Amino acid sequence: MLFYKKYGLYFFGLFVVAFVVSMFYNAMISLSLFGFVLSIFSTVALVLLDKINTNGIEVFGKIVSYKSDEHGHKTPVIEFTTSEGKNFIGQPFIHASSDLDKFRSYNNKINTKIKILYNAESPEIFIIKGKSYYFLFIILFLVGIAFTTYSIITLLGYSIVF
Repeated sequence: MLFYKKYGLYFFGLFVVAFVVSMFYNAMISLSLFGFVLSIFSTVALVLLDKINTNGIEVFGKIVSYKSDEHGHKTPVIEFTTSEGKNFIGQPFIHASSDLDKFRSYNNKINTKIKILYNAESPEIFIIKGKSYYFLFIILFLVGIAFTTYSIITLLGYSIVF
């Protein structure tokens, strides 16, 4: 079992408590904490994406349906068989959709074959081959570093006005 699946909820709870307590003490501490957690999250996601892209196993999957979230964005539900013969049905680890997805009907894409890459250690973690999500996580990493740097400089007593 992956570390973040086993302990992720505990760390999230600890982060929320520390964030709320630090908001009342000094807002810059909470900004630093938020930036640090954002940087760690994006780094873990980038490492996992890189691991899937370099060591992932490529197979064909089939789009069985689309699942809408509370805002109407649609995510494909994909069924695939691993190289060991196990069947999996699930949503990609990362999927980006736009506001246009709220109005589109994807009925013509159901039962379409699609290339996916899955993690050999944990086949439920898979991505659609050919889509790159590195840019998003690099931006999140840089925003986290900027928040952390700004809050530490402010805590040290320097005044930065943008």
